[in-house]
Amino acid sequence: MSKVVTIAVWACASLIVLLLVSLPISQQTHLIAGTSIVIVMAVLKGFKLRGTWRLIALALGTSIVLRYVYWRTTSTIPPINQPENFIAGLLLYVAEMYCVVTLALSLFVVATPMRSRRAPRLKDEDLPTVDVFVPSYNEPKDLIARTLAAAKSMHYPPDKLTVFLLDDGGTDEKRNSDRIDIAAEARRRHEELRELCDDLGVRYLTRARNEHAKAGNLNNGLAHSNGEIVVVFDADHAPARDFLQETVGFFPTDPCVFLVQTPHFFINPDPIERNLRTYLYMPSENEMFYGIVQRGLDKWNASFFCGSAAALRRAALAQTGGFRGRSITEDCETALELHARNWHSVYVDKPLIAGLQPASFASFIAQRSRWAQGMIQILLFQRPFMKRGLSIPQRLCYMSSILFWFFPFARFVFLIAPLFYLFFNLEIFTASGAEFLSYTLSYMIVNLMMQNYLYGSYRWPWVSELYEYAQTLYLLPALVSVILHPNKPTFRVTAKDETLTRSRLSEIAIPIFAFFVLLLAGVVMTAYRLVAEPYKADVTLVVGLWNVLNMLLAGCALGVVAERGNKQVNQRIATEQRCEFIAGGALKPGVLANMSAGGAMVQFAGAIDGLARDSKVAVRFTPSSDLGVEPILPAVVRHIATQNGKTSVGVRYLVSETKHYRLVADLLFADARRWTAFQQGRRRNPGILRGTIWFYALAFRQTVRGLIYLMRSFRLRRTLASRFSRPTPRERS
Repeated sequence: MSKVVTIAVWACASLIVLLLVSLPISQQTHLIAGTSIVIVMAVLKGFKLRGTWRLIALALGTSIVLRYVYWRTTSTIPPINQPENFIAGLLLYVAEMYCVVTLALSLFVVATPMRSRRAPRLKDEDLPTVDVFVPSYNEPKDLIARTLAAAKSMHYPPDKLTVFLLDDGGTDEKRNSDRIDIAAEARRRHEELRELCDDLGVRYLTRARNEHAKAGNLNNGLAHSNGEIVVVFDADHAPARDFLQETVGFFPTDPCVFLVQTPHFFINPDPIERNLRTYLYMPSENEMFYGIVQRGLDKWNASFFCGSAAALRRAALAQTGGFRGRSITEDCETALELHARNWHSVYVDKPLIAGLQPASFASFIAQRSRWAQGMIQILLFQRPFMKRGLSIPQRLCYMSSILFWFFPFARFVFLIAPLFYLFFNLEIFTASGAEFLSYTLSYMIVNLMMQNYLYGSYRWPWVSELYEYAQTLYLLPALVSVILHPNKPTFRVTAKDETLTRSRLSEIAIPIFAFFVLLLAGVVMTAYRLVAEPYKADVTLVVGLWNVLNMLLAGCALGVVAERGNKQVNQRIATEQRCEFIAGGALKPGVLANMSAGGAMVQFAGAIDGLARDSKVAVRFTPSSDLGVEPILPAVVRHIATQNGKTSVGVRYLVSETKHYRLVADLLFADARRWTAFQQGRRRNPGILRGTIWFYALAFRQTVRGLIYLMRSFRLRRTLASRFSRPTPRERS
């Protein structure tokens, strides 16, 4: 009865809001109302009021959004008897309504996200058997070895834990290929990884053919194992020692749970973070999804499988014939099928794995293209909004996750709409400059405030817009392709362990620079029209300002494709772990100041006599668990620095035996608390005003940097061209 009353109250409240929104009021009245709501929202945010007050603030913001929608729908669309204006105006209107719909779905999903749940602690005899799958395709041995070693070191009864390497790079098909080079490489990989697995106590498994990509590989693992719970880690996702303790306990206590998903934490910056140098002080792009969105989905039993760092119930997978593989995002598709069969999911908001992101911008775009195309395939093949078995909230949640990936269409329209007016004099809306500013400005400010309410310290102002713009020009053709040919996309493995040793422009940078030039031409055209058509100055100024904002965004993207070189093969992680430094037979207590998968920085008081570059040394440390080997990691000195009575020694590990992989994995990945501390250290909310100032200052700097990289690229090409066009001595003779 109380549920019915609640629905009735919300329905009445919604009806009243719609009536108020549609009341005919003057532009001045709207401006006063909008300003008042912005002030009230700012006050509520300033006092950090939560719960009901947070919902009130979001409701006030929604009223301004709806008022804007009403105005745009009833007063601004060009007349249909002017087809050139009507089509351009309608495109812009549809793009804006798409944004309103995605905002509404986001409000539903994350207005009150669920707190992270803690897994029940069970006795060893009550724990289920677990099979760990590490699917691999073309990753290097060292990367795979660290992940396998970390998986084997997880705290769990040894007789109930089996780790599998699912190697799709050494299949029978590849080892027997007609191409000698492919066959030789596959046989070498097959033998090398089999030997590694034998040494680590891991089961090596391959198959006859590479069918159905990752989903087929995982299903082959299911066919050759029998654990009650299946845990999946990508080859570059090394788990912490307590991963199973934080996840498996949900399954025995709730027989309806099919999935426990954890966030993906990355120890290296994505290309945008690296090129803009924001990794150490600004939340990563994926933290909004894993820190807020997944918790919001979890509230509605719609948190979905993300391909790795997750545990799944084998009995549930048996109902769908294993992992689904019709789309190239087998993870979300599998979760959708199981949610529709009334299975439940759990999200644990605690980073329990450390992975790697693509190093180059081109690989980043390839990864996002796969995600986008896969989600559109799910929309076309599965139709989540109509799928039988899903609750209405679940349908809305899945549609929210899928519709997000249509952003390239809307973002592209927002980029070119001002140019329609500036270059072709097309009326993209029928309103004066004052009306446009009055309604649009209040809408934009409220939109920013609502995003700040929803995502706060997880996403800074304008960062989403930058990420979307940087992807739009590349994802747009991919989306058009999958819509026209849904079965065409194929699964492509994201490049792992890439390195960029020198600074350069991305090989796919041309579209970003070309569009920047186009927007810059729009600025010139704005100035021309202000002089040539002063009677249209109000509209020209508004549209011109819009184009300038687009250009600043495009300028920041120039820095995104100006790739910074990084001579370090592995990302360093700051730590304060005690150790003993062994050199020349002497032991000296020290601290591991930072470490990576390939080396570390050791600091200690005083100096060590006779220590020089290339000296053979070793590092002894206390492991997080009993590894069965002496915790001494051999290394070689790469550099030495002394300052203020302290000596810092950079070393590179000398990994020559399998036990060394266990030591590196324990040293770097065992303790998940450092990942949590790192994330918490950069989660702060700069606010809308400071965040906007920071972003546009960043945009100016990156515009300059991107143009400098472009000039260097031209100079380099001219130098190479002159060098190779110069005749050789033999040609001159």
